[in-house]
Amino acid sequence: MSLDGFSMRPLTRELDDILSGGRIDKITQPNKQSIILSIRQPGQNYLLHISISPQNPSAHLLEKNMENPPEPPAFCMLLRKHIETGRIAAIRQHGLDRLILIDIDFLAGGGQIVTKTLVLELMGKYSNIILVQDGQILDALRKVGTNSNRFRTVLPGDAYELPPGQDKLNLFDASLEEVLSSLKSQPEDMRLDKALLEVCMGFGPVSAKEVCFSAGLAASTHLSQLEEVDFQSISDALKELLDAVQPESLSPTLLLGENKKVTAMASFPLHYQPEAECITFDSISQLLEKADLLYGSYILPDKDRFQKLVKNELNRAENKLVKLDAEIDEAENAELYRKRGDNLMTYQYQFHDREDTEITVTDIYSETGEMITIPLDQRLTLVENMQACYKKYDKLKRGKEMLQNQRKECELSISYLESIESSLLASSSLAEIAEIHNELVSGGYLREKLKKKNNDKPAHPFHFHAPDGTSILVGKNNYQNDKLTFKTASFNDIWLHTKDIPGSHVILRCGGTEPAEETLLLAAELAVYFSKARGSSTVPVDYVEVRRVKKPSGAKPGFVIFTEQSTLYITPDEEKLAPVLAQDPAL
Repeated sequence: MSLDGFSMRPLTRELDDILSGGRIDKITQPNKQSIILSIRQPGQNYLLHISISPQNPSAHLLEKNMENPPEPPAFCMLLRKHIETGRIAAIRQHGLDRLILIDIDFLAGGGQIVTKTLVLELMGKYSNIILVQDGQILDALRKVGTNSNRFRTVLPGDAYELPPGQDKLNLFDASLEEVLSSLKSQPEDMRLDKALLEVCMGFGPVSAKEVCFSAGLAASTHLSQLEEVDFQSISDALKELLDAVQPESLSPTLLLGENKKVTAMASFPLHYQPEAECITFDSISQLLEKADLLYGSYILPDKDRFQKLVKNELNRAENKLVKLDAEIDEAENAELYRKRGDNLMTYQYQFHDREDTEITVTDIYSETGEMITIPLDQRLTLVENMQACYKKYDKLKRGKEMLQNQRKECELSISYLESIESSLLASSSLAEIAEIHNELVSGGYLREKLKKKNNDKPAHPFHFHAPDGTSILVGKNNYQNDKLTFKTASFNDIWLHTKDIPGSHVILRCGGTEPAEETLLLAAELAVYFSKARGSSTVPVDYVEVRRVKKPSGAKPGFVIFTEQSTLYITPDEEKLAPVLAQDPAL
């Protein structure tokens, strides 16, 4: 649920007022879906974040810069070549489409000023960032060839064409009488909200439903049900909406449903969802930055790639476990094949070779005279069938122990991969992703070179303080867990971890003193929150002094053994945890 074209008009005006005339000092590309322009104005620097994330495609100002990969992607390098040091001449919107154009003046050879345009197509999953000069595409963040779209390609060298004008009315230009007349001309069986979408340029579902609500009409009302007084109410609602997007009365609004899910956003006040949580902002940029945070639009480079890799490896390991269980069940029947062989040896003279697919005889091992059925391979003689039974028995007997060992290793691999999966969820910086990358390489899951450490921005564990001032440290990945437990923590600190559930190592830095019950429970809640059991209830959490925690020789990162532990059963309260989690800026 992103901004519609109608709400983008005041956004474009906001950006134009602040950034026009500014000089582009630096261009970065934090991930494959966004770029950031650092723009210098007299006495002030601004960060323009342009994102083509399908959940919330947008262009807005940032309060704080994002981390960037050490090597800029190709599109970022091209933008640096073409528009870095350029000045923003204007930021404008095409009609009321979800399309923003940034005109950039650049000093070319011979002192000639050349204007290049950065086109922002903010249209859901079709969003794109395109650099255009003299009507020709220089490059695009998402290249679109004929395989993806037969009607419109976006490739370097192609002519760029703006979308054709819509046969709709622009509320900022047309009179309300024209709008009402056009509404009345729509099919009588059309819903009111759909009719508004057909008539009003730039309207999305949010704008249409807000107009219906303000007019005191249900969005599902058919046009045939409307009277003249209803059309007057619609006219008043449209006028109210136009007044609401004027600079002096702007009130950007975000509506949240259950679990803080974004249900609507607009550059004007929203009332049509009275049950939703309503948040207003001073600027549309603040609204979009908050929406980005709630959507989780920013994805660290390689994070999604590693998540897919770990998920595939987990599926492979779980499938292997199923097959091993089947082979182990078969191995449990080793004695059956020995019995079959012994019975065949006893009764072989009573039958003829290759005549029967199975024989049923009295089991020589049964004291009550029970019968046993022995399947036969008609391609083999009775003696050869007997030998095959003994061979199968020997193989299963030898393989049982090996299969049990393989199963144990497979279970450990699943547990380890789940711990990496949990680490990826907790990671919030490039340094942490680099640590996970190296862990995957060392574990043989990635065939790439180890990344060198970035000493400028090293990864650190989460650091919280309990109400009584006690420090609580939480590892973000297996490397950090090992370092935290065996190097950072004192021998008499308290170590916590969810019982038999992948998660972070938690250190309660009490230094041998008995921690307050409230503090211990808080540390246990954090152990649950930073584990695969987040959101579950009555989760067991083991805790013990650090001195009781050991790392077996050759064990994988993050794997430990411990003794003399106690166990708490925790149902975390995330609302209670919120102020504690807010202490760490990484969250």
